[in-house]
Amino acid sequence: MADGEIPSAAIAGAVAAARGVLRLEEGEDAVLAAMAATALSLAEAFVGQRLIVRQFEDRVAADGAWRRLAAEPVVAVTGDHSADSDADGVGWVRASGGGLASVTYSAGLAGSWEALPPAIAQGCALLVAWLFEHREGGSAPPAAIAALWRPWRRVRVGSARR
Repeated sequence: MADGEIPSAAIAGAVAAARGVLRLEEGEDAVLAAMAATALSLAEAFVGQRLIVRQFEDRVAADGAWRRLAAEPVVAVTGDHSADSDADGVGWVRASGGGLASVTYSAGLAGSWEALPPAIAQGCALLVAWLFEHREGGSAPPAAIAALWRPWRRVRVGSARR
């Protein structure tokens, strides 16, 4: 799995949920998997958080200043850097020695598809079903999908400093 890639088990979970919405027993596996990956990525972009816990790697200036990690919510930071996270799951790291330091960490809201908040999972399943049914394009996804995700949405305003 590449750095930050959505786990295949989460994609499979979204496909299974979308099959239920579509009442589709079998077939179209590759199409549904691609649409599930898209739906999960769009959900992450909308809520401003990684949904499924996975590994990330950031390169930060090793100048002794606190640096914000890109993915949220941070679960764990590995390595010998000073690390901290705030109540919102924003991860901070401080590296020294000059140049750039590579920081490996885990970030995500839930450990698996099954552990996602039900509204987020339902929104993903509905989006996969909508993408499947509207492959030709022509209309916007239902507003209900955004309404399901909105309680988990994080929007950055300005740049945080520590």
